[in-house]
Formats: sequence, structure tokens, C-alpha cells
Amino acid sequence: MNNIASIPGRRKGRPAASALVETRVYINPDVCRLKVAKRTKFFDTECEGFYVDVSPRSANFHFRYRNETTGGKQRSIKIGTFDPRECTPVKARAAAYHLKGQTDHGGVNVAEQRRQELTTATKHNKTVAELIELRIEWMKQLELKEDGERRPRIESWKGMAGHLNNLVKPRLGRKRAVEVTRQDVAGLSKDIVEGKFGKASLSRARHMRRAVSGLYNWAAEAEQDYLPPTCQPFLKLGKLKERPRQRYLSEAEIRTLWHGLDDDDLMPWDRRTRLAIKLALTTMLRSAEILGGRRDELIDLPMPHIVIPLKRVKMRRVIKQPLNSLAREVIAEAKSLGDEQHLFASPLGDKPMNRRVMATALRGTKQSKGICELLGLAPFTPHDLRRTAATLAGEIGCPEGWIARCLDHTILKDEDTGRALPTVTGKVCNLSKQLKQKRAVLDQLDVALRRIIAGKSLDDLEPLIRIAA
Repeated sequence: MNNIASIPGRRKGRPAASALVETRVYINPDVCRLKVAKRTKFFDTECEGFYVDVSPRSANFHFRYRNETTGGKQRSIKIGTFDPRECTPVKARAAAYHLKGQTDHGGVNVAEQRRQELTTATKHNKTVAELIELRIEWMKQLELKEDGERRPRIESWKGMAGHLNNLVKPRLGRKRAVEVTRQDVAGLSKDIVEGKFGKASLSRARHMRRAVSGLYNWAAEAEQDYLPPTCQPFLKLGKLKERPRQRYLSEAEIRTLWHGLDDDDLMPWDRRTRLAIKLALTTMLRSAEILGGRRDELIDLPMPHIVIPLKRVKMRRVIKQPLNSLAREVIAEAKSLGDEQHLFASPLGDKPMNRRVMATALRGTKQSKGICELLGLAPFTPHDLRRTAATLAGEIGCPEGWIARCLDHTILKDEDTGRALPTVTGKVCNLSKQLKQKRAVLDQLDVALRRIIAGKSLDDLEPLIRIAA
């Protein structure tokens, strides 16, 4: 059987194989079972382009073609591996005729089409854990931002990665991503709320849902194509019913906090951390905006203010926040504690403190009591200080729109006419007007805080004299 002349179905009169570029035979089971020392291709005498590639271990059917879609170059596509029951020469030849019809008359590049189908099938077969790893790597990649710096695509990627790795992967990681249902996500959300993943938390469940939503939206995009666009297991999930956060400090609590932060004998916490907490109350700024503050961001003229670059701002826009007299006193003390460029430099060097340091100091650790416990105050967070300042400003008569600007909230209505503003106008309208409004609010907040710290009631305040915008 090793002699080419003795191959069953071979036409008589054919020259020896060594004299041919291609060996043509009628492909049948005997050809597929030939014992060969090395791979040999046998082309079919009936279907042009159909051949079997026989090796010492197996025989594989292929179809070879060329058309205008390949630029005249030959392309080959595998039909299957010989099996006397499942993949016979007759079935393979029929498949070859079908492919021939597509390539000859339809002008289809069937090899490229098959390659794309296999690639898509492979990508759509990924597990949730695999998708999570790909998503994290994508989020971490650096890109050029509006301010000219190169930073990660998703700057909050660490938090999102934490929710995906710690909450989603343990439960859903081994599942194929296309098999995950909204019931799976809803069940995971319920378990987080009930405390089966550590401390019971509505907030963690909400962040988990947001992370899963981002994962599936990203995976279904055309650029990634890891999922069919219809695969959205998080859709139609009911909203989590969270109680609105309403914690703010009373006048007595403000007084206790302010004086307690100055008690070095009582406080085990770093002085700069305590000053940052004071600054949150006097400026209405967020923790990250405060802790990253630098000396070169402070502007004295024509109005004392600090410029917060967009990379530290939640809404990714530059903030110019006026500094009232209390804020300037806090900053002056922070500057006197060292010559670092950062106002609230880390003990590890001239770099910002960890963004959670204020929250940790208020809450405490296993080793040290928190500021709230030391001062006998009900627990609160740094964000509650922003709410406290805003509430205080509202109680003394400052307009809501002006307070919203101090909080860096987008203004959607004109304060004078009440008419809705276009989105762009609401974000960037008259910066000079904004600064005057902010200064008016923060200066009035300064007066109110000083009276509270001195032990006087807000009832002693004279009616607010509003500064014209």
C-alpha cells in the first residue's frame, strides 16, 4: 500500500508521484488509512480543491481555493478529520462542494470567514474571571488626559477592581460570561446586603452592580467583542433602597470637634490629619481635593483661593475654591509643620497622605480609638463635614445655587430666572461670578463657625448681607 501505483481508486497511466506536483486520486477510506512515513497530500479527482492530508497519525480533509477576495492567492480551510463513522470521504466531499459553491459563485473567502467565526466563538466562551482580568488590564492602561498627563483610562480602577475581585469573582468567576443571568447578579447583591461577604452593606452591593454593569458594557463593545451585545444580566434589576445620608453635626458637635482636634494630649492622630479634617469643614472640599493640596496651588491675589487640578476632582474639572480666614489659618499651620510641597504630606515623604486617612482617623482602628469615640461624638465621615458646612450655610440664608457651586455640583438652573441652563453653561458659566458667589458663602460660613467655636449661638448672627453677584 505504500506504493503510489497501488493506491485504490488511482487512475491508470498516471506517472509516479515523484514526477508530480500534486498526487490526484479518488479519495476513499483506503486512501485515508494509508501508512505514510511523512505527511502527504492527496487531491481528489472529482471535486477540484478537495484533498486529504495524510500523516502517520491521522488524515484530515481540506478544501483549497482562490478567488478575488484572496487576491488570487491560494487559501485552505479544514473540513474535518477522517472518521469511518462521523467524517467519511463522502461527507467531506459534499462539504467541499458546498464550499466550492461559496467561493466560485459567491466570492466568499471561507477561510477568513471561518477564522473570524472561531475567534468570535473563542472570545464569547470566556469565563467571568477571565473577563475581569482583561477588564482590569484595560482600565490600568495609561492614556493622555485633557490636562496633558498620562494616567489610567479609568482613574478609579483600583476600587472597581476590588469589587470585581472580592465580590464578583468568588461567586461567578467560573461561569461562562454569556451564562450569567440577572438572577445571578441579584442573588449576589442580596447576599452582600445580608452580610455574607463581610459587613452587611447596601453601598457595596450598589458598587458591585455598577462594576458588573461596566464589565458587561465594556465586554460587549465592538472593540472588545467578548460578548454579544444582548448579554446584559444586570438589566431590569430593581434599584436598591438606600436610606439617604442625612448625618450632619450640630452646633455643639462642631464646637466639641474643633476644640478636641486641638487637644494633643487626647489625640493619637497626626496633626496634619486633624488639620485636614478642619479644612474639610471650612472649605466644603472633598478628601482627595484636600489631601493632595500643594503650596503652588495657593493663590493670594486678587482673592485668596486654592486651585484644585481636574485629576483630583470627582467631576474632572478644575476647581477654584475661595479660602476664608479660618481656612487660611488652618493652611498656615499646615505649612509651618514642614517645608514639603504638599500641605498634608505623608510621613513617608513629600507625597499626599492616603485618601482614606481622614475617614480612618474619625472611625479608628483596632490599635487606636477614633476621633469620634475619643470625643464622644456619634460616628460621622469626612463627607458629612461637607454636608454640615452646606447645611450651616443654608441655615444662615445662603442661596442654594451658591452653596451648590461651593460643593462643585453642576448647576442646571439660573439662580435669577429659574430657567434651565444648557449643560455646558451650567458647568462653565461666568467663572468670575462663580468665585464671588462662593466667596460670599464661605465668608458667611467663616463667621458662623467662629461664633459656634466661641460658644455663641447662631441666633446671635445678624441677618445675612448678601453680596450681589
